Amino acid sequence: MTDFDGSAQSWSLVAFSSVVAVTLMLCVLTGPDRDDLDEFYTGYRSLSPLRNGLAIAGDYISAATVLTVGGVIALCGYDGVVLALSTVLSLLLLMVLLAEPLHHTGRFTMADALGRRLPGRAVRITACVVTLASLVPMMVVQLAGVGQLLAYVLGFSDSAMRTGCVVGAGTLMISYAAIGGMRGTALIQILKTVILLGSGLIVAGLILHTFGWSPRNLFRTAAHGSGAEENFLRYGLQFANGPHRGLDMVSTQCAIVLGGACLPHVTMRMYTAGSAPQVRRAMSWAISTVTLFIAVITVIGVGATALIGRAGVAGADPRGNTAYLLGSRAAFGMHLSRPESLLFATVTTAIFLTLLASVASMTLACANSLAHDIAAARPNVSPLREMALARLAALAVGLPVILLAVLAQHRSLQPLATVSFCLGASAIAPALVYSLFWRRFTRAGLLCTLIGGSVSVLVLMTGTNLVSGSPGSAFPEVDFNWFPFTTTALVSVPAGFLYGLLGTVLSGRKATARERERYAALEAVLLAGPPSPRSR
Repeated sequence: MTDFDGSAQSWSLVAFSSVVAVTLMLCVLTGPDRDDLDEFYTGYRSLSPLRNGLAIAGDYISAATVLTVGGVIALCGYDGVVLALSTVLSLLLLMVLLAEPLHHTGRFTMADALGRRLPGRAVRITACVVTLASLVPMMVVQLAGVGQLLAYVLGFSDSAMRTGCVVGAGTLMISYAAIGGMRGTALIQILKTVILLGSGLIVAGLILHTFGWSPRNLFRTAAHGSGAEENFLRYGLQFANGPHRGLDMVSTQCAIVLGGACLPHVTMRMYTAGSAPQVRRAMSWAISTVTLFIAVITVIGVGATALIGRAGVAGADPRGNTAYLLGSRAAFGMHLSRPESLLFATVTTAIFLTLLASVASMTLACANSLAHDIAAARPNVSPLREMALARLAALAVGLPVILLAVLAQHRSLQPLATVSFCLGASAIAPALVYSLFWRRFTRAGLLCTLIGGSVSVLVLMTGTNLVSGSPGSAFPEVDFNWFPFTTTALVSVPAGFLYGLLGTVLSGRKATARERERYAALEAVLLAGPPSPRSR
């Protein structure tokens, strides 16, 4: 039931090729003028709330959501559903706490938002380094996933073919970012979101129809097929082998909620809205879209376990990364008709486009930071030169990512995705919260937060069981597992806030008094935005 026949493979190959052609054409048609920085970085802030909301949702619905979270739902049931709902909670946190202040203070990059309150070249360089450190690991994960997806769907196992797919997809991601800029990558995200959600709704409907439109029957059948019976519907199955499964789950949720809300490729979308009301409407559309997709991926993930069993899901991939594909394929039954083959090709194309769109947005965020925060931070840099630097930066970021993805594609990539979320939660989240809302926060405190939070994550991560000490780790042949949790957030997030507190306190009274005065001068803009022309 789960094998992909020649018809499905042929349609998928045609669909993949068509998507590449269409998306490249969109990037060329919507690409910015060669010296127009506002168009390249923000698309003139001309995206409507609906389109901006779909683009934000596209950033959240990454390959990690579709493949990894779908696998956890299929293998662990309740724990996977809670993990998926954390994405919605992350969006709510972004909307309520950070979206409007970021829109008011940021221009092009995260360093603009931080530097508005605490200017300085050291702040910009550190923010750029943290941006790269938080996004490059996730880019490697997504790009390596392209080779795995094409190999699985199209049925080839040759390592050279996988490497070729990774290199080809990497070339596309560089092209999307360098040619399309913000508007081009946003259009790709919108296209991805519409196709993924539309095809997913159809597949979820087919699965529910199979079980008489009864979610209760679906979950009961999945619980039986999982081999865990009632434990599939209860908390704790994901971390059952850990020494502190309750705290481990809390740590994971903390990393996703805080990290997902603060990753730079997500926060840069706040700068593309034209006004604060448009930010709010865009976030409302994003939350509605992501919530609907969480329902879809839950039905498909649970449906995969109900229709083919846990053994079938784990047999295709031990971590369940193919559960979304398996559930979609199983929904059509034993043999595919031509319309069903076309629909399944739409599903595989949506996942392929998800991988490409996510990597393109992250590449653009990294390139923007390199060009705007470092290379063009010197005075008297012309817009034409900065635009050229931004496009060269996309190439400078993309080439190492392609190389790393080729080298890492045969190992577990979960540690890299975890590092990205933990850096967002432990370094970027404290820095943004303190900078936007704490009057006494100083430049030394900001640097301590960014550097200390990042170092904490990187040091602690080496001791988790995702890196070594278990069969599913990145290095299963060795064991230097000394940290008791799967993610670092339970320790590194408090550490990130503590570093900022200590750095500010140790700055002295004069520094904190000076920052209090500076905050008072900027507070109205930080919290309410610049005055409108009518109010002047």
